[in-house]
Amino acid sequence: MNIKTFTHKPIDISWKLEEVTHNGSRFYKTPAGIFPSVTTVVGWEKQKFFSEWRAKNPEESKRVTSRGTKFHKLLENYLNNETLDYENIHSMQKSLFSLIRPEIDKIDNIIALETPLFSKTIGLAGRVDCIAEYDGKLSIIDFKASTKEKRESDIDNYFAQATAYALMFQERTGIRIDNFAILIACEDGLRQVFTGQPLKYVRHLSNLIKRYKEVNDVPRAEDN
Repeated sequence: MNIKTFTHKPIDISWKLEEVTHNGSRFYKTPAGIFPSVTTVVGWEKQKFFSEWRAKNPEESKRVTSRGTKFHKLLENYLNNETLDYENIHSMQKSLFSLIRPEIDKIDNIIALETPLFSKTIGLAGRVDCIAEYDGKLSIIDFKASTKEKRESDIDNYFAQATAYALMFQERTGIRIDNFAILIACEDGLRQVFTGQPLKYVRHLSNLIKRYKEVNDVPRAEDN
C-alpha cells in the first residue's frame, strides 16, 4: 500500500483536560473551570432516542462504539505517519479505511490532532479530531463511521460540534478557522463529505447550549 507522508505543523499547547462524570454526563476539568463536553451538549436533545436504542440493542451498541473507537485510532495513526499493520486490521476497519482514504489524503499541514480544547466564552471543552488543510483550506475536520447513509438534516449536531471546535481553537490560539469538513465512511459502501463554514452555525450552537443549560445541572462559576 502506497502511504502518503503528512506534514505536521503542531501548535504549542500548555493546557490539559481531565475527564470527569457529572450527573452521568461527560465533563472536563480545564484551567478555566469545569465544562461539559462538546458532544454532551450538541447531542443531548437526541440522547433519549439513542439511550432507548442502546437499551434495545446492547450488542449492536457495543459494536458501533468499538467500531468508532478503532476507526478513529486507525486514522490517527495514519495521519501520524505511523506504519500500519494493514494485513492484520479487522476487515470492517479495513473496508472503512479504504473507503475514506481518498478524502483523508486531501489533508495536509496538520496543526492539531486529537488536541484538547476549551472555551470559557461558550463554556465547553473537548478533543478535536483534526485541524489541518483539507483540499487546501484550513479546516476543522471530523471523522465519522456510520452503519448507513446520513441525511444532512439529521446531522446538524455534527455542524454545531465543528463550530464549537472552531470557536474554542480561536479563543485558545487567536487563529480563525473558516471551514469545516465532516468525513463519513458508511458500512454500506458510501463515502460522504459535508463541508461548511462555522460562522453559519454559531447561532444554532448558541441555541443548543442555552437549551442544554435550561434543563441540565451545570456547575456554577464558583464551583469551577
